[in-house]
Amino acid sequence: MPDMALLERITVDPNQCGGRPCIRGMRIRVTDILAMLSEGVSHEEILRDFPYLEPDDIKAALAYAARQSDHAVLQRS
Repeated sequence: MPDMALLERITVDPNQCGGRPCIRGMRIRVTDILAMLSEGVSHEEILRDFPYLEPDDIKAALAYAARQSDHAVLQRS
C-alpha cells in the first residue's frame, strides 16, 4: 500500500488542467510524469528538466497510478 504522505502530493482542482490529477497544485499532471517514465526518461532527467519537482513527486505519481489501477475488471463471458 502506498504511503499516504506521497498521495497527499497529488492534487485535483476542477479549475486546473481540466480537473486532472496534478503534482502539488502545479500544472504538471500525473499523466505527464507517467508518460515520460514510459518513454524511458530517467528520474534524474525529469528532475533536471523540471527543477521544481522533487523525487517524491515522481514516487507519488507512480503510487497514484498504482492505486488507480487496483480494481477488479469484470468481463462478460
